Amino acid sequence: MVSTERLDARALICIAIALITWSSAYAAIAYALASFTPGEVAFSRLAIASLCFAALLVAKRAPLPARRDWLQLFVLGLAGLTTYHVCLNWAETRIASGTASIIICLVPAATAAVSALWLRERLSLRTWIGLGVALAGTVLVVLASGQRVEADPKALLVLVCVLASAIYFVGQKPLFARSGTLAVTAFTFFAGTLGCLPFAGGLPRALAAAPWSHVAALLWLGIAPSFIGYLAWNVAVHRASASRVSSFIYLSPPIAIVIGWAWLGEVPGAMVLVGGAVVIGGVVLANARRRPAVPAATPLAQACKPS
Repeated sequence: MVSTERLDARALICIAIALITWSSAYAAIAYALASFTPGEVAFSRLAIASLCFAALLVAKRAPLPARRDWLQLFVLGLAGLTTYHVCLNWAETRIASGTASIIICLVPAATAAVSALWLRERLSLRTWIGLGVALAGTVLVVLASGQRVEADPKALLVLVCVLASAIYFVGQKPLFARSGTLAVTAFTFFAGTLGCLPFAGGLPRALAAAPWSHVAALLWLGIAPSFIGYLAWNVAVHRASASRVSSFIYLSPPIAIVIGWAWLGEVPGAMVLVGGAVVIGGVVLANARRRPAVPAATPLAQACKPS
């Protein structure tokens, strides 16, 4: 299937919103894990986001997806939200942040592969080269920024996150046209929250003992990266192909560095800037469209041209 969808201004704005909010999630997760278990953090952020989605569904009077899609959406919610967030939170307590950052940036390539298999999207050689260049730039950014990278078997948890995320992004796309982005996204969050329910047993006691700043981190995770970020991302996936939109994930490390530069005064080194430029070049290359060939003029057309 050759996608005729294009990255328009609205899609790019939604991608920017998602990436900025998601870039703040890693620090907030690390902050919340000081008082809560990985499962409690996952349940809390999904439950808060689900409440936001429920309120928005009621306010907009949007119907739920068709019943025939419920099973698929439930499975997608368990995979892309429950599995992803529990494994990611657990990984953050077990492996170096640099290791996780590099592995999680395999999501665009995994999404492109799943799109090719599931949706029959045809990806050009230029797209694959662009994804590879962007990945190389991401690795350079992570290494040059001084994040610790190590070989650890527990990094397999992050590979599970990569596959779950790719399946979630691609699996929802055909359902957006039938049920709408809001309803599909909301339903997967309801399913993801139910999947995390077994981890919530100790949450009331943890909330009572946690300082307000750690509770605020949970609220931020639920509202900004989860509710706002995922809804904005899925709007972009609805408007363009999942593989093209996912290529922008490579911009997350450079965005995080810019935020640190502007907010915390952390001046990046020269190699970090070089890596960021490589990432941007790779993303541009992956999303570049070859211009259609101009048909050769026929003899009749040549004769009719004004001299």
